Amino acid sequence: MVRRNSNIAKLHAGYLFPEINRRRRKLLEQDPDARIISLGVGNTTEPLTGHISEGLVGSAKGLGTVGGYSGYGDEQGLTELRSKIGERVYGGSVDAGEVFISDGAKCDIGRLQVMFGSGVTVAVQDPAYPVYVDGSVIVGATGGYNEGRALFDGIEYMSCTPENDFFPDLQNTRRTDLIYFCSPNNPTGAVASKKQLKELVDFAADNRSIIIFDAAYSEFISDSKLPKTIFDVKGSREVALEVNSFSKMVGFTGVRLGWTVVPDELKFDDGSGVNRDWDRVTCTIFNGASNIAQQGGLASLDDEGLAEMRETIAYYMENARIIKDALDEMGVTTYGGVNAPYIWAHFPGRNSWDVFEEILNKCHVVTTPGSGFGPAGEGFIRFSAFGHRQDIQEAVERLKAKLR
Repeated sequence: MVRRNSNIAKLHAGYLFPEINRRRRKLLEQDPDARIISLGVGNTTEPLTGHISEGLVGSAKGLGTVGGYSGYGDEQGLTELRSKIGERVYGGSVDAGEVFISDGAKCDIGRLQVMFGSGVTVAVQDPAYPVYVDGSVIVGATGGYNEGRALFDGIEYMSCTPENDFFPDLQNTRRTDLIYFCSPNNPTGAVASKKQLKELVDFAADNRSIIIFDAAYSEFISDSKLPKTIFDVKGSREVALEVNSFSKMVGFTGVRLGWTVVPDELKFDDGSGVNRDWDRVTCTIFNGASNIAQQGGLASLDDEGLAEMRETIAYYMENARIIKDALDEMGVTTYGGVNAPYIWAHFPGRNSWDVFEEILNKCHVVTTPGSGFGPAGEGFIRFSAFGHRQDIQEAVERLKAKLR
């Protein structure tokens, strides 16, 4: 028989969200009539808006005509969409040749891990989106799991807690090849200031590291003083690349469309361009994003699409306000939920999975246990603002009634 990939064997538990679904199914087996409301997985819920959906529909109909049919496109994506992202998202500071269209930020992170390979060292925010760690483990970029410390040997965990304003103490951070950084952060909802990102960029430059900057929630930032992209920071083009997504900003979680920006100035230690290798990886193991999805992406960056996007984001951010206000009223200390769609709720001295189970069983509300995002998430619960308004309102009433 074929030998199992030993790196997968290092993963100490099931991926976070399937485990949440397993526990949800268990409750339904015990109580089939339970009406469960999800404030857990960050999955969008509202219908696609008119102009954006028309872009998808028009493209799909066009495929049924001789003149409108298209087969394989460029693996890097439609030139028009690449250019439009450079202009409308980055204000012209990013060239079309630096933008690579994909089927989502999470998928691109996996392909980036393939490109950088097993010979790199890795730093992640703690807590962090699980794919940064789990994907690194799978490709062999880490050592084994140290159960006593709930950490993987070979990964530098940069603690991000209320005590340090959710920004790592870089002076006491070990040098690594890659630094994963997400702002607005999933799960904490924290947004790094320009000063903080400048500190991160300088740290990477001094250590000859590469930052993989996850900006998937950038459009939820309403404070004009906060940077939406790492490229707002001087010197970042020499040390950082950026992944982003249409998933949350316009509701493409199921449509699947994202992009990665790899600046021409970003180099490996031998002087070769990261952009060139990323192009090679993209062309080798990816056949390009859906033509239909890319037409929807183009529509979302029209004036009408951008206006619709802002309305959708405002809807979810009102959900965030409702959840945050309810938890504050209950005396629960919360973070995030202002420039990000996640609320990070603190239950000091308690096990995150125990709190998750209590909320699930008493309130029939699904959340996400903070410990699933890393050791520093213990004692926290993530609430997602993605949901129908009536469900959000009912969920918070259940919380207030049953958790006091």
